[in-house]
Amino acid sequence: QVQLVESGGGLVQAGGSLRLSCAASGRTFRSYAMGWFRQAPGKEREFVATISGSGGSTYYADSMKGRFTISRDNAKNTVYLQMNSLKPEDTAVYYCAARQYVTATVPHEYDYWGQGTQVTVSS
Repeated sequence: QVQLVESGGGLVQAGGSLRLSCAASGRTFRSYAMGWFRQAPGKEREFVATISGSGGSTYYADSMKGRFTISRDNAKNTVYLQMNSLKPEDTAVYYCAARQYVTATVPHEYDYWGQGTQVTVSS
């Protein structure tokens, strides 16, 4: 069982930056691939980025490439999402998720989810 707690969301102006964190419980964090997703009101949950257990492999949604960076610190059981050049359309609740071993880009392939953190980008 893995418990995930996101933090770091907030209100930021367009062009600004935020760094989200997701703290995980458990002693086998390294065995889990981690993902970030987001969901805006009235929209489906959308893939943002994913990272392998070792941190050596990452993958991003096209609209986030070059602006967002996913990373992890296995010693701290934490995964991060650095978000730069934020746009109003990035406004959403951001969720982290975990699944064993292999990265994935679709929500239903993840087994554990955090409660989400709100990111609001003003124009």
